[in-house]
Parts: sequence; C-alpha cells; structure tokens
Amino acid sequence: MDLRDRCEMLPGRKAAPARLGRVLVLGLGKSGRACADYLRPLIGTRVESLAVAAGAPSEAALAWAEAARADGARVEFDHEAIEGAYDLCIASPGISERSAFYRSAVAASAEVVSEVEFAWRESAADARWVAVTGTNGKTTTTAMIAHLLRAAGLAADAVGNIGDTCIEAVAAGVTDVYVAETSSYQLASTRDFAPNVAVVLNITPDHLAWHGSLEAYADAKWKVLANLGRVPGAVAVLDAVDDAVRERVRALRAQDAAERGFAYVPLGTARGLGFDMRAACGSDNAAFVADDGTLTVALAGVEHRLCRADELQVRGAHNQANALAAAAAALALGAPAEAVSAHLASFAALEHRIEPCGSVAGVACYNDSKATNVDATLVALTAFLPQRPLVLLGGRDKGTDLAPLVAACVEHASAVVCFGEARARFLAAFAGAPVPVLEAAGLETALDVALEAAAPGDVVLLSPACASFDEFSCFEERGEAFKALVAERAQGAREAR
Repeated sequence: MDLRDRCEMLPGRKAAPARLGRVLVLGLGKSGRACADYLRPLIGTRVESLAVAAGAPSEAALAWAEAARADGARVEFDHEAIEGAYDLCIASPGISERSAFYRSAVAASAEVVSEVEFAWRESAADARWVAVTGTNGKTTTTAMIAHLLRAAGLAADAVGNIGDTCIEAVAAGVTDVYVAETSSYQLASTRDFAPNVAVVLNITPDHLAWHGSLEAYADAKWKVLANLGRVPGAVAVLDAVDDAVRERVRALRAQDAAERGFAYVPLGTARGLGFDMRAACGSDNAAFVADDGTLTVALAGVEHRLCRADELQVRGAHNQANALAAAAAALALGAPAEAVSAHLASFAALEHRIEPCGSVAGVACYNDSKATNVDATLVALTAFLPQRPLVLLGGRDKGTDLAPLVAACVEHASAVVCFGEARARFLAAFAGAPVPVLEAAGLETALDVALEAAAPGDVVLLSPACASFDEFSCFEERGEAFKALVAERAQGAREAR
C-alpha cells in the first residue's frame, strides 16, 4: 500500500497527498534536480525527509548539494545501492529499471514513479495534459501542439523533454495545458498518469539496452493509454501508418466504446497518410491528407479541412503526419479549426530536425543531427523528393540493422559520406551498393568531402543515424558544430568569388 492509499489528498490537485512522507530522489540530472528543488521548501511540512541519491560529483552538483543540505536535505554521491525506507521515490529517466541501483530503490520504497507522474499528481485538478510519445517525431509534434494551442488563446506550454521539466512548469503555476514530450523511460514509471490527449507516433527499435527488449520498450510507450478511460472526453491520436501502432488501433476498434472509455483518431491507414480510416474500416474518426493535398481531421462527426500540405514550413511526409497529429490534438482540446489551420502553416522547423542552415556555393545544407537512429534517417531521406540529397552518416554506432538504411540511400540519396566511429561498419554495409560511397574521419572532414562532391543546386544533409558521442556530448552540440562549419564554408566561398 503506497502513501496515497493511506493519506489525505490535497484539494484542487490531481492526486497529491497532503503528506509525502520520506522522499527519495534518484539521480541528479535535469528532472531529478527539478524534483528536489520542488520538494526542498516542503521539508518539515508535506515532506518528512528528503534524500537525493546523486551520481558522480561535479562542481555544479557539489554547490547545489551544499544549498540543499542547508535546507535539510540529505545528498549523497556515488551511490551503489539504496538503503533505508522511503514512502516515495522519484526516479530520473537515465536510470534503467533493469539496473541493480534502480532495483535497490524499489526494494527500499513503497512506490517508485517518474517525474512526469509526480508532476501530473501535483498539478491543478482542472489542468489539462497532452502526452506525446513515439520513437521519432515527438519534439516537433509537441512543439507544434503547444504552438497551435497558444494561437487559440490557451495558456499552453511544451514541457518534459522539451522546455522546462513538467514539475518546473507545475511549480510556476502559469500553465493550463501541459503539452508533454514523454519518453519510454518516463512512461515506464507511471501509474496513474492520465492525460486528456495521448499521441503515439510510431514504435520502432530504440533504447533496447535500457528496456531489455523491444516488447518492454513498446509496453512502456503504451502506458500512455493506460488511464485514458478515466478522463472524460479523452482522445488518443495514433499514427496508423506505423505497423506497431496500427495493431493497437485494431485492438481498440475491437473493443466496445464504453469498455474502452475514450475516443481515438487514426492517422492514415496501412496504405499511407493519404487514406481515410473511416473508409478503410469504418472508424468514427480519422486524420489524413486528402486527394487535393489538404490536411483533414474528422473528429466527433465533424470534418475539418485545414491547410494544404505544401503550405507547411516543415519538410517531408513525416512532418505531414506530425502536423495531422498536432491538429487532431488541438481540435480535441477545443481549439477552433480556423486557428489550427492558420497556425499549422506558420510553424517553423525546430533546431536539428531537417533544419535549413545555409548554402555553400549554391549547395543547400540541412542539419538533421537529431536523427540518432536509422528510422529517423529513413524519414529524412524522403523529405526532399524528387531531389536526392548527399547524406552524411556516422557517429557512435547503435548496432542496429543497416540493410534498410542502405536500401533507402540507394533509392533516395545521390551519395553517402560515412564518418566517425561507425565508419567501418557503415562502409561494409554499403559495399557493393549502387550508390557513390565516400568516407571521412570526422564531421568536419565529412562536410568538406560532401561539398567537394556536390554541385550547385544539390542538397547536403547531415542525418547521421548514429549517436553523437564519438565527437560530441549530445546531438545538439553536433548540430551546432555542423551549422558553424557550414557558415564558415559559406563565408569562405563568398570571399573566394
């Protein structure tokens, strides 16, 4: 029995106990620190004691720990196992459920939850939540939904893995609609989290080391639907073009509506985004690209014809799917169709996601550093049709099957440059493939090799299908470095004229 089953609840909150008791924060990353900062002022009132199990000490972490200890918190670094007894543990997403460290926290705690779950419980009872998950496309879709809702006059913010953490936004108290980008890590440790709208974009192999298997990874993603039936008027938005997501659409359709407890909107069908699930299998709702290119959402008996796909500022069929998902979510929350249509077209590309970053001697360069897995790069390769980009592939290898990547590059790329730690395996995968294959040691050399091979009017695309950790601390740093290199080459080309 956890604390909430034996404690008075705070009025005006979703599910917040009046007394949180003995609280453990597991990890001192961004979300761990945000939770601890939220809890520190509550020591002696709602919080009986606060312990923080931090990782390796850094100068910033040690300074934070000194201030936290002055507030009465216990902060310890370099934990190997959790000892003691706690009423609530809030676990950071970087700590795998399969690790001995996490398992020791479970043994020591009445309940272990993620920061997303904790923030939802602490949020106002009348606050509304949108949860966006999927292997790829989460950040763009989350930002787009928040953009549409703000344009409709709602106090909406993008939170979670984008912007502030969920608990920081809850603490600020100025948000009525939390649009949360939720990872499988965060969803795995949810129990009662119940958004008003849940968006599932796609489920393809990723983060398998953390979860242990594709099945466990998918199960974590699907927890986003677990409590939708408890929320009046809740809606699930599901990309039915994706095989794994379409299987869940079939399962939902087989359920009685009363048993299911929420509505769902399938995006496209097995045949693609240009097909209407109402016609395909009698679905009540649907989102699709109409024959004339108009983004269309049919919801609760009303068909909304929105802007045209070619009016979007973000490129590629995947961004049409993201736009449809965002539109369906915004409409489900009551945003007027006119505002949704107008502001879909005003949404600009996010950093590191097929982001235009200038041209060098007539060669257009795009930064898609966020493409840290093969599936994301497959999507990016089709964003320039009918043009065939010259694509930069490499970084730290994730060990996934490269056959689909090779096939897509043969079909859609004019050439590939393999670079970084992954270079040898990528070169081996492309051996004999009917596409020009070049190589480089690192990112800077890869750009130069690509520019040397390109002609005016061509596209050079960084979409590496790999993590960044061979050269950089994160994909953002890699993308910033790429943009800086493009700017340097562009300046050099101008001076040479």
